[in-house]
Amino acid sequence: MDSGMIGKIEKAKRYAEERNRFRFNKFELTFHGDNNNHHVTFGDGTFECDCEFFITHQRCGHTMALEILLKDMIPAPVQA
Repeated sequence: MDSGMIGKIEKAKRYAEERNRFRFNKFELTFHGDNNNHHVTFGDGTFECDCEFFITHQRCGHTMALEILLKDMIPAPVQA
């Protein structure tokens, strides 16, 4: 491996440890829940989930888990 690539790998590892460098603007994913898979999206600072609890409460265990996982990498959720 060339020295340039080694330097880039080291830089990438350092970046990955500095969570404040990252801000997610939008994404979508499949969340493997205990009972079913759920489609979760994030955009314009808000989550959407296709589970029944989210439909009535605008938050759910799936979106809250992502809030914890991505702490400081997404805007704080607006509390209604």
